[in-house]
Amino acid sequence: MAALSGLASALESYRGRDRLIRTVGYCCQLVGGVLVEQCPARSEVGTRLLALSSQLSHCRTILRLFDDLAMFMYTKQYGLGAEEDDVFVRCVSVLSNLADQLYYPCEHIAWAADAKILHVDSAWWWSLSTALWGLSLLLGIARSLWMVLKLRKKLRSPTAAFTSQLPQSKWRAMEAQIQSEVLTVLSNLADLANAVHWLPPGVLWAGRFPPWLVGLLGTVSSLLSVYQAVRAGGRADATTP
Repeated sequence: MAALSGLASALESYRGRDRLIRTVGYCCQLVGGVLVEQCPARSEVGTRLLALSSQLSHCRTILRLFDDLAMFMYTKQYGLGAEEDDVFVRCVSVLSNLADQLYYPCEHIAWAADAKILHVDSAWWWSLSTALWGLSLLLGIARSLWMVLKLRKKLRSPTAAFTSQLPQSKWRAMEAQIQSEVLTVLSNLADLANAVHWLPPGVLWAGRFPPWLVGLLGTVSSLLSVYQAVRAGGRADATTP
């Protein structure tokens, strides 16, 4: 019952619902792609799962029509990252926020073009939004790798060797942050592989992934995201008086 209660609570939030839709969608694409490619007798089931995956992806696209304001408020609040001590992290974060902010309107225009609301080339706008997403993922990977290097350097410094100078709680917090950053890198790498696949043909491995591989990478990324969200919630509960 505790698991059901936690799931119901997560589904009440937009982010929790989006994570679930994303995970289920990619899982359907993974299983459907395998059935279509490897099991001819189950190809009809596989085709239906791929259709369900496509509809869930379209659902997420529709829901993202309302994300612009939230992203704008986050970008405005972060600003130029004056509170960040590290110049590299500040610059990468500002560029990442800019890429994310531009991503949404580009995707909205592409969606509107597919829906025949706007008379523009949807393929060009889809490519632009995917490129912005890929850029954001690259910047996120760079930021996380930099943070891992910084944190490991702190933990290995002579000062950190003495627990009296570095409290055990802070030590554990730094180790937890390193693990979180590593998981973020792995998640972003999986998404980046798919982002390149969805770019126009001729760009690296664009268009070369079979559906099951896209589903596998998306499932890995989604499960890592869910795990991080659950772990972050557990830490928040543990620190709540």
